[in-house]
Amino acid sequence: MDRLVVDLDGAQGYAAGDDAHRLFFDDRAEALVEDARARLQLPQKLFELGELDVLYEPADAVLWTFMRPAGRPSFTPPMLGDFEDWQKLILEGFGEGRAPLRYLVLGSRAPGVYCFGGDLELFHRLIQAGDRAGLVRYGYRCVEILHRNIHALDLPILTIGLVQGAALGGGFEALLSFDHVIAERSATFGLPEVMFGLFPGMGAHAILSRKLGSAAADRIILSNKTYSAAEMHDLGIVHQLADDGEGVVATREFFARNGRRHAGMVGAKRAMRESTHVPLAELKRIVDHWAEAALQLREQDLKVMQRLAGAQAKLVAR
Repeated sequence: MDRLVVDLDGAQGYAAGDDAHRLFFDDRAEALVEDARARLQLPQKLFELGELDVLYEPADAVLWTFMRPAGRPSFTPPMLGDFEDWQKLILEGFGEGRAPLRYLVLGSRAPGVYCFGGDLELFHRLIQAGDRAGLVRYGYRCVEILHRNIHALDLPILTIGLVQGAALGGGFEALLSFDHVIAERSATFGLPEVMFGLFPGMGAHAILSRKLGSAAADRIILSNKTYSAAEMHDLGIVHQLADDGEGVVATREFFARNGRRHAGMVGAKRAMRESTHVPLAELKRIVDHWAEAALQLREQDLKVMQRLAGAQAKLVAR
């Protein structure tokens, strides 16, 4: 009886019989070899990040990523470092002549929370120390990651934000950089910075004003309102609603529904970026304004910031 032997290095399959050896490929063997080759091409470090769980599925050419914060689900410096490495390693592993990638998905493992956004405890320390450079450095890192995601890392892919829980502050801002946002119905969205006399400094003004117009953007930024997924869907910020617990299923359905028109959707998103261009220099100028405003916060504002950070920590600890 013939047996299939697969040589992954040479991408060859052989059938060994009693009388002869011959080159042998069937559709299944070719698919197995291609899947194995794709996996071997990817940098192992991509799957060993401290606060990001990463899974590659060759069948749909999708890279699933879920934030897995060590503490409060916020963009702490360690998590920002993981995102910087994540983007760099994606560019090393995917693209022309490398493993195929069609979809990049970002969700969260934190129960009931997508992301609370900025590291309020870090902000409090930097403000008390009068460290403008530290605030700016943090903000620049955030908007550089955001800007690369807005441009889908210059790869022919669709980026998808999968929201299962609360997306607040910088967590909401991060979602604005995705091509397609899928939210479970119980998900919530908001920009709470006005509570402690500040404003969102990592992309909300630049992106929301382009998506909704300056008046609507200003209303959302200054309202301190928590919005439902349905309200965000009505505004066009959320593109697709899913029943609670069905976010991953809805994402897979999106792949199946849009597989044949993937190239057209990628092209349309690129055209949209051209017409609503967000320069990195603009994002950084807003960070500068944000840092200057942060240093003007009063002691009572800082106390509100601390209380909010404490409330977020308690919510996650439940």
